[in-house]
Amino acid sequence: MDVWKVGIMINDTIAAGAKTTAMTPIAEPLTLPCGVRVKNRFYKSAMNEALAGRDCAPTEEHVRLYRTWARGGAGVLVTGNVMVDRTQLGEPGNVAVEDERDLNMLRRWAAAGTEHGAHCWMQINHPGRQSPITINPHPLAPSTGGVDGEYGRFFAEPTELTHERIRDIIRRFAATARIAKKAGFTGVEIHAAHGYLINQFLSPLDNRRADEYGGSLENRARFLFDVFDAVREAVGSDFPVAVKLNAQDGVPGGFGEEESIWVMKRLEARGVDLIDVSGGTYAKPVIRTNGGAAEDRRRGVYFTDFARRVKGELTVPVALTGGFRNAADMERALDEGITQMIGIARPLALVPDLPNRIIRDRWDGSVELPRVTTGIKPLDKAFVGILVISWFELQMNRIARGERPDLRIGGLRALMFAMRRHGPASLAPRRRKGRQ
Repeated sequence: MDVWKVGIMINDTIAAGAKTTAMTPIAEPLTLPCGVRVKNRFYKSAMNEALAGRDCAPTEEHVRLYRTWARGGAGVLVTGNVMVDRTQLGEPGNVAVEDERDLNMLRRWAAAGTEHGAHCWMQINHPGRQSPITINPHPLAPSTGGVDGEYGRFFAEPTELTHERIRDIIRRFAATARIAKKAGFTGVEIHAAHGYLINQFLSPLDNRRADEYGGSLENRARFLFDVFDAVREAVGSDFPVAVKLNAQDGVPGGFGEEESIWVMKRLEARGVDLIDVSGGTYAKPVIRTNGGAAEDRRRGVYFTDFARRVKGELTVPVALTGGFRNAADMERALDEGITQMIGIARPLALVPDLPNRIIRDRWDGSVELPRVTTGIKPLDKAFVGILVISWFELQMNRIARGERPDLRIGGLRALMFAMRRHGPASLAPRRRKGRQ
């Protein structure tokens, strides 16, 4: 079946499959620990929009993209990576916010993302060693030692962080959060997952320090807790602060589930408003293929077993992200209490108004993501992670230009788009988590 017909089928099914039953639990509001109310349970998880230029500034494209998503009905929109240091980027096209030079455009972005009662939260991050050499030849990390595995050649050897630099990065997280609030964003999410800097501190494999930031889990988590406390002080007690945290890194000897639960409990005691559960790193992505809908059906929703473990351990709201494709699965997860927010990302790059379709129109179909391919097997194998990410970035770019997503676009065109927009840096491996 031509993948473009998936979008047509979605439109047709709404009219034919509209429900008249009671309101879906996805439409129920949620009050966060800080007292802020979210209008529904749709949590648009972070995707790198790749829309910033070389100046790392937000653009009019960000404004149009987030206005479209806000009109689509989600309760919370989380931005893609916003880096706290413009010399330390994780991917091509990252926005960086370290001072107020782009405050006017940030205000436009925040205003667009909060239309129709939506929340728009800025995800704030530092890549650590996970910064491709094509955009950063001088990465920083808790300890020396490069990225392991087949992608190591794409990353420079990092410099071990001194105490002075650690304090500076903590200050940067707080400054970026303060600016986000000033600009009109209604929350922030601290990125502590996916092999970026905070996750590197948490990992006993990446963090080999012998000071108060290394060794025991309590010491390895100190950097995250220091960042969280500084951010909380910067934005106040009534402003949402979420944390994205790995359930586990997927690497033997790495940050694991028991450690993750321990960290979550400490974050809850510190006053976190939501924990966004995720997993994986560069060295061990959660998924390595681009199988599309067939793969989704085999796998189901990510991290459900871990979420069931956490259910009895925490009272803070959890967002479970990855693999939600239809209302039935979303409602089941909410009814079981394994999540309080439905994290969803890539389907919104294809169906930007999916929340409205499910909540307002009661659509009961399933979004089927296409298998992204160039049609050339060696090329697919060589660029599988970049291929899929670039394809979805192209779709977001189309929305940002006022165009419709186009599922007929092939993988080769996506790679060419990435090359034109970002040059050779676009072909370096990027953090590849499982489909969202």
